[in-house]
This record gives sequence, structure tokens and C-alpha cells, in this order.
Amino acid sequence: MDDTTVRHDETDATTRPDASRRSAGDDEEFVAIVAPYDDAPDECTIFPAGLSEDELLTTWLSAQEGGYVALAEMR
Repeated sequence: MDDTTVRHDETDATTRPDASRRSAGDDEEFVAIVAPYDDAPDECTIFPAGLSEDELLTTWLSAQEGGYVALAEMR
């Protein structure tokens, strides 16, 4: 299997070209990448692990620093 590496600010995540879609009820692993910016708030992008390159283009969520908190803080 060929993996494709997505890089941003020396952080990487791997996508799988043959990834199959899973139903919403499945346990799903997510990847979070924080991109630091000098002239703007840092941005965290979250997406399901194992997406194909095509799926990765449209299956993600980003938020700027201050718009998200650690899960442990909310429990």
C-alpha cells in the first residue's frame, strides 16, 4: 500500500489511498494537527485517521486558538 504524507509545519499525518468509509456508529480515531502562526492565532485541524487523499480534501474541521479547549477541562 502506498501512503501519502501530508505535511504542515513539520507535523505530518498519513492518509491511505484505499481507506474505506465507516459508518457514524463505528469507533473512529482522529488526528489533530496544530499549525503555529507568527501573525495570527495558531490553528488546530482535526480529521479522521486513514482518509484517502480525496476524502481529506473535504473531511476536516479547523479552529483558531481560543476556539477550542482540552477535553479534560470539559469533563
